[in-house]
Amino acid sequence: MNLDSINSTRLVPVAVIPELKQALPLAETLMKAGLPHIEITLRTECALEAMRTIRAEFPEMTVGAGTIIDPETVPQLVEMGVAFGVSPGLNPAVVKRAQSLDFQMIPGVITPGEVERGLSMGLKLLKFFPAEAAGGATMLKALAGPYAHTGVTFVPTGGINAGNAAAYLDLGVTAAIGGSWFVDRKLVEAGEFGKILELTKEALNLTRRPG
Repeated sequence: MNLDSINSTRLVPVAVIPELKQALPLAETLMKAGLPHIEITLRTECALEAMRTIRAEFPEMTVGAGTIIDPETVPQLVEMGVAFGVSPGLNPAVVKRAQSLDFQMIPGVITPGEVERGLSMGLKLLKFFPAEAAGGATMLKALAGPYAHTGVTFVPTGGINAGNAAAYLDLGVTAAIGGSWFVDRKLVEAGEFGKILELTKEALNLTRRPG
């Protein structure tokens, strides 16, 4: 699956969309800021419909689904044209279903055993979650150390914000960071898309590689 925009920006907006009416304005705001992708968490009743709506209106936008914990959800996401999926943990049933459908899955890990289980399943991109609660960038560096030769990389998520993002981005094992501070649910609910635009541009400045 082509995730070029994520690889180039190293920033994944982890968004909760409470109401369907907020889906298109949020997507348009991210696109305007220079972030043509979004992870929509499956935590609200309208999440699936929000993905469908964004896919239809902005086909050039890479749409991902977050909080995938049920393998039966995967075929529906594939049919909708969702590009990637993220889960809080490493559920073998979810991963195997995704792999059977050639669907890019990024499961969460927090221990060496989970990293090795992911590697044994052929996964080279893993989510480090909950990043800050688990020890932050220091923990991720230590966790990833024994596996540097495998080529595995991580998307740390959970508690990341403008103040600590650089610590994660400086690690060679960080493919991208996942964050919600610039697409905060309260801002989405309030329709503060101007503020979201400003925060997203600031977040993108943090993730730009030197040179």
